[in-house]
Amino acid sequence: MSNLFAAAVVLLVSYFLGCINGSVMTSHFVIHDDVRQHGSGNAGLTNFYRTYGAKYALMVIAFDMGKTVVACLIGGYMFHSLLGDWTLGLLIAGIGCELGHMFPVFFGFRGGKGILSGGTIVLMLDWRVALVAWGLFVVLWLSTKYVSLGSIAATASMPVTTFFVFSHNVLYTVLSAAIAALVIWCHRGNIQRLLSGTEKKFKWHVNPIREDDGK
Repeated sequence: MSNLFAAAVVLLVSYFLGCINGSVMTSHFVIHDDVRQHGSGNAGLTNFYRTYGAKYALMVIAFDMGKTVVACLIGGYMFHSLLGDWTLGLLIAGIGCELGHMFPVFFGFRGGKGILSGGTIVLMLDWRVALVAWGLFVVLWLSTKYVSLGSIAATASMPVTTFFVFSHNVLYTVLSAAIAALVIWCHRGNIQRLLSGTEKKFKWHVNPIREDDGK
């Protein structure tokens, strides 16, 4: 099996795994609704939590983190067997999974913004990369109440920490930058609202928030 063919297989398999969007699956099959018809219209955990409350949020987390773990394991094992390079396979799988999560073919290419998947990728990549990313997310989220700000900062840190943790490996850094670019691009609307001061802050709640509560 050629390396390019192996990369294509990993990308394809991880893409379809990524298409199993936790918010869409849970809202459709459990709640019998479509999360994308509410709030921001995004199929991510934040909009799901805002729309339906905490009751099914753990199900969404399990879906999105679980599919990413499976995708990364497949990519890691395949490339470890072929090239002895677990990390390369994991990053390629991460890109495919993020693409599937953001643009799921099963759901009209309308998915989420890739934060849960991205957070899982860094956890599997290296504990030091994960510590910086998750640390930035938690600190900024709790101090500003902007989930998007914490998400963007955490994502932007990934290629930087990857570069230093993996001894200036250019390929790993480029692949990490590709994942970060996808996530940040999906947050372009949030960036505009942060700059204009119109971004909504996170609110702890159990029950769904009414549309007029966030105004």
